[in-house]
Amino acid sequence: MRTVTSMPQQITVDEQVWIPMPDGVRLAAKIWRPVASDDAPVPGILEYIPYRKRDLSAVRDSIHHPYLAGHGYGCVRVDLRGTGESEGVLADEYLEQEHLDAEAVLAWMAAQPWCNGRLGMMGISWGGFNALQVAARKPAGLEAIVISSFTDDRYSDDMHYMGGALLSDNIAESATMFAYSTLPPDPALVGDRWREMWLERLENCSLWAANWLEHQRRDDYWRRASVCENYADVQIPVLASSGWADGYSNAVARLLENLEVPRKGLIGPWSHKYPHLGEPGPAIGYLQEVVRWWDHWLRDIDNGVMDGPMLRTWMQDSVPPSTSYEQRPGRWVGEPAWPSPHVRAVAHPLARTRIARPDEPVSPAALAVESPLSVGQFAGKWASYSAPPDLPYDQREEDGGSLVFDTDELTERCEILGAPTVTLEVSADKPVAMIAARLSDVAPDGRATRVTYGLLNLTHRDGHDEPEPLEPGRRYRVTVQLNAVAQAFPAGHRIRLSLSTSYWPLAWPPPEPALVTVYTEGSALTLPIRPIAESDDVAVRPFEEPEGAEPMRTTRIRPGEQKWTVSRDLIDYRSALDIVKDAGLIRFDEHDLDVDRRVHERYSWKADEFCSATAETSWSMSFARGDWRARTETRTRVTCTPTDFYVHAELDGFEGEQRMFSRNWKRVIPRDHV
Repeated sequence: MRTVTSMPQQITVDEQVWIPMPDGVRLAAKIWRPVASDDAPVPGILEYIPYRKRDLSAVRDSIHHPYLAGHGYGCVRVDLRGTGESEGVLADEYLEQEHLDAEAVLAWMAAQPWCNGRLGMMGISWGGFNALQVAARKPAGLEAIVISSFTDDRYSDDMHYMGGALLSDNIAESATMFAYSTLPPDPALVGDRWREMWLERLENCSLWAANWLEHQRRDDYWRRASVCENYADVQIPVLASSGWADGYSNAVARLLENLEVPRKGLIGPWSHKYPHLGEPGPAIGYLQEVVRWWDHWLRDIDNGVMDGPMLRTWMQDSVPPSTSYEQRPGRWVGEPAWPSPHVRAVAHPLARTRIARPDEPVSPAALAVESPLSVGQFAGKWASYSAPPDLPYDQREEDGGSLVFDTDELTERCEILGAPTVTLEVSADKPVAMIAARLSDVAPDGRATRVTYGLLNLTHRDGHDEPEPLEPGRRYRVTVQLNAVAQAFPAGHRIRLSLSTSYWPLAWPPPEPALVTVYTEGSALTLPIRPIAESDDVAVRPFEEPEGAEPMRTTRIRPGEQKWTVSRDLIDYRSALDIVKDAGLIRFDEHDLDVDRRVHERYSWKADEFCSATAETSWSMSFARGDWRARTETRTRVTCTPTDFYVHAELDGFEGEQRMFSRNWKRVIPRDHV
């Protein structure tokens, strides 16, 4: 990324500003704005997240907010209620209180003398979620949004559940928020009240893992704040982006298809990162795109921002399997609309071990599979963060416990763009079973790179609202939708579909192993084919090089550690995936704050004992300046029986070396067709 040291406008920074809420709670904000806004008010941009503006998101914030302010905008970065230096308690995600607070913040911004009353919201992940959700509430003054790595469907397309299957990221992310919501504020900003505020968080914190496990089907808990319930609620322009390596690769296309407002979509090869910081590369000049968006919609500048394709995406070339990539080869392609007039769905019948050609007659076959619990240990994370390396590895070992169907060797390059689907005629010998479907690019030497995948809890075959157990032996017709992707398969390669009945630890296994039979008659893989000659006539304006403001200065005091280890003991048949994310000890030079953060996730199991699956996550985070030291330690452990989930959690708060708060939880939550 190119660091820009000279902006069009000189800026001023307010490190700590209190924004009062109607109930008396104050939210903490940091504001970057042009000096000239004292006399010439400017539009305001809000980013509103729980990730601590003072430290944990401070470096990222320092890259884009000063950049946008230097281009003529007042940027307000607010910590959610109960996080960072904001007062109160954060109990869960996307609550009504969160949205009411956002509306109050927007109203406050519009009333400031530096603001002209025209407002935007932006954000990635949580910030992308709530920007879209707040837009659907139509607050006064909000005229456009810019969102990255988000979803419009909180149940079906978030880190919680996929196809009705419980994701391990549900547990990992609940542990993240368990940690973040119990951290202390900085005394340098809130004064002597820091301990009182911290104790309020510790004493009133929520057990996030239990909150999310209590809703295993699509109910009102998930419908609330899912914009897909009524897309017409969004009535302002939307610039939406994501990455193919991210868990949130599907929502951009759904917004393009279902919104009726001015909208643009952008999908790169990236993991869960802003596009100007995109990994794998190439990163792009995203902030330049954002400035153009705000200039048009908040300043009425006729800059052609709506010209060109509705969707710009990175068509990924073939790569060998790897858990990380610095760059993904490929090219930018454009689509004039979505669904695209260039993409056509092509159904390939399934035969015994083969993906047949369209319209090729195939002989009926009944193919049974009962996958070992180890299938999935090389699946990577549901949402890649590119640290530690967390992309799927060579799929050949996974394929050993799966039904495998290959195309003939391709005679010419084949490109797909969109969401493949697998239609299956199936039966199972247990009332609860699942299908994991993986699409891979198989090289001539046999190496298999996973391209996309999808999950279906077969009890959710008719929808996620009212799951129904399977009748053993009965045949059902089901559809598994895989994540959308843009991928090229070269001539000489094969396309592989793999079907398994477990995918642990990415997804929690069913209560017991199930033998699933696939009947090839009536089963097919449907690919979204994008013919190259017909499609590349849409001009795609080249992106500029990524740039941003100079990052906040930090000093590494202790190096970090990143690990991703799969282990198996062949004496007692215990296996585990251990993930270590240790950021090390970092000093924020500007305010002399030392922050230490270490996370350990462990997913373990024994042989093919499905109810031996265990997920454990521990967080340790400490903050220090001079004689002040505070540390929070959280631990979450989830186990199961055939009928229940067990959640054990621990929370400890330390001032110096003295433990000044401790609490334990133990919850039993019935399994609901999961």
